[in-house]
Amino acid sequence: MASKKAKGNRVQVILECTEMKNSGLPGTSRYVTTKNRKNTPERMELKKYNPILKRMTIHKEIK
Repeated sequence: MASKKAKGNRVQVILECTEMKNSGLPGTSRYVTTKNRKNTPERMELKKYNPILKRMTIHKEIK
């Protein structure tokens, strides 16, 4: 049986809320998504919903 190989350049990344991190409030808002490493070599930045702050905020990719 052959072992599984990674297909293409798609990798899983974690997005974390920047406003929540800087506010000092307890808890975190994180999302898991995938990106194409070849097309997007830099860190992703998306607007996502933060359920703790109850509004859309900027979420940046963390390592």
